[in-house]
Amino acid sequence: MKKTQLKHFIVGLILLAGLAGTSFGQKEIRLNAYSSYVFADNHISTVYNSYNAYYEGSMSGGYQWGGGLEMLVAPTKGIELKYLRQDAVAHMDYYNGISTNPSANNLDMAINYILLGGTNYFKGVGEKVEPFGGFGIGMAVISVKNPEASSVTITDPTKEKFAWNIKLGTNVWVNEKVGLKLQAELVSAVQSFGGGIYVGTGGGGAGVTGVSTMYQFSLGGALVFKLGK
Repeated sequence: MKKTQLKHFIVGLILLAGLAGTSFGQKEIRLNAYSSYVFADNHISTVYNSYNAYYEGSMSGGYQWGGGLEMLVAPTKGIELKYLRQDAVAHMDYYNGISTNPSANNLDMAINYILLGGTNYFKGVGEKVEPFGGFGIGMAVISVKNPEASSVTITDPTKEKFAWNIKLGTNVWVNEKVGLKLQAELVSAVQSFGGGIYVGTGGGGAGVTGVSTMYQFSLGGALVFKLGK
């Protein structure tokens, strides 16, 4: 995500928080500060540039951070707008269909998710423990940088793709206003790679025109702060 886009998102989040606090004074508002570890996706779906030549890749794991603003529209129902960010490396290997001669091409990637989702809380477990499950949809803004310009050319370095997520976890409340969120989450960016990435091998070049969907599983959570009610 570009710096201006991120700035606008943060400003919008702050304004939304203020609006929520004034317009929905009787609703419970929560601010979530996310911190998680994303596991590697060891097989990015094959992307083709011809019948007998294709690329296969993997996505590195790493740290993911973000923030979200959630409003409880009912005692057990929440709606959240959140932003997640991860810096990762995509390793793409090229196969020519005659012999397997992988040619390593590492792409530095900045993966930004903007998701709007719903959460269902399961009450009755206890006052301090609040299990939940949820899902969301939104978009992934993926910025690609080639550290070795001689091997890969990015004609369209920023791509916006459809994304979705599912999550399971629990909130553990330290007091009435502060809690710790523990969760497992799966986030997927559909068609993460496309015709804008061109990988050159042996002095030549080939366009990646196939479809590759990326799946990222994370474990972590968030600090939760109650802002309203």
